[in-house]
Amino acid sequence: MNVAFLLNGTPVRVAGEAPTRTLLDWLREVRGLKGTKEGCNEGDCGACTVMVTDAEGSRALNACILFLPQLHGKAVRTVEGLSGPAGEMHPVQAAMVAHHGSQCGFCTPGFVVSMAVAHLSGDRAHDDALAGNLCRCTGYAPIVRAAEAAASEPVPEWMRADREAVKAFAAGEAGVFRPSDSDALADWYVENPDAVLVAGATDVGLWVTKQLRELRPVAFLNGVEDLKGIEVRGGSLHVGACVTISALREAVKDRLPSFGELLRRYASVQVRNAATIGGNIANGSPIGDGPPALIALGAVLHLRRGDEMRSMPLEDFFLEYRKQDRRPGEFVAGVSFPEKAPALRCYKISKRFDQDISAVCGCFNVVVEGGVVTSARIAFGGMAGVPKRAALAEAALTGKAWSEATVEAAAEAMAGDFTPLSDMRASAAYRMLTAQNLLRRYFHDLNGVPVHVLEVAP
Repeated sequence: MNVAFLLNGTPVRVAGEAPTRTLLDWLREVRGLKGTKEGCNEGDCGACTVMVTDAEGSRALNACILFLPQLHGKAVRTVEGLSGPAGEMHPVQAAMVAHHGSQCGFCTPGFVVSMAVAHLSGDRAHDDALAGNLCRCTGYAPIVRAAEAAASEPVPEWMRADREAVKAFAAGEAGVFRPSDSDALADWYVENPDAVLVAGATDVGLWVTKQLRELRPVAFLNGVEDLKGIEVRGGSLHVGACVTISALREAVKDRLPSFGELLRRYASVQVRNAATIGGNIANGSPIGDGPPALIALGAVLHLRRGDEMRSMPLEDFFLEYRKQDRRPGEFVAGVSFPEKAPALRCYKISKRFDQDISAVCGCFNVVVEGGVVTSARIAFGGMAGVPKRAALAEAALTGKAWSEATVEAAAEAMAGDFTPLSDMRASAAYRMLTAQNLLRRYFHDLNGVPVHVLEVAP
């Protein structure tokens, strides 16, 4: 492996490391940059947050699940790289001091980096920007006050340098398989069907950090540019598999606002900046938040093996727990779904509001014409071994008057759609009752009653 990137403004080349060496380990153990902390080592706490810049801009990412080859040709800034050339503090650093935003200091570097990225991009949604950083000492109030105070300060010139430097930086060959287009990926994957495809590494990273697995061979997909596009074609959005959750949210937040709100609660900024919609689908998790919404939209999945393409309804891709209709050497190329769906509503139920895994995720798309239900698509995550439609509930709604009585009948029918499990997130009984209640919530939502937890007042 021969990987080249900019580290705090200085070109570095990394050779001889395993392709799954994480940036966090390399920073601390090889470079001696101890400001980037190891907390959870799975992308949850944000103590390891770094700024990564490429030609498209700067993003906050978790170094603990970021593999070195994913940085090839980019720029990385750690907390040590936020200050100016003469040692000047970044405005967010100064504001953290002035507003007493740090106590034990362990989480502070991650907070400061997240704040610096938001400051650079002009993001003033401080609660969202900091949702992926955990603090148990000072609490969030002084930290948010610091972010608010720094927001009006100008961006230091040295913070703008990385984007221009990346454009001029000649990275050279990475020395690992990093295809630049889907044709190269397709040819290689047919020959290496047992390989691990790494896009954002938000799940695969834990195979290394938690399960201590050795992954070989590995292909890094962050350079596959033709799978990063979002196009509107005939009323449908066609989304490439390597589109990040952050980019997808930007594309749908005005077109499909409820889906956009669901994606806002998808993990954290750091994870959304890395995770891809293709990985979210191909992972096959029964609690992934993307598939229920896409299934409710009637999404079509596009797969590729070599030169052969095939498409299928997304719900048909999921066969059983962790088993999908995907042949050896075949990969998810993209997904397409309607650009508009006025009746779509997505509800995520989790123990924490921010950055938590769903206990139940319910997505509803019921079309009512003249007071009668003409079509219904209802999909859930967390209710079965796969993301799954509520076929009996849909049938109980279709052709009936859109009324509370009809909804109650459909809620009863839903009991035959699922046999949920009990686990650490919820009991089977809780999941079933919650799913039924989400259908009732949907009825009131479509009738204009405020149902969002952030909207309902006592």
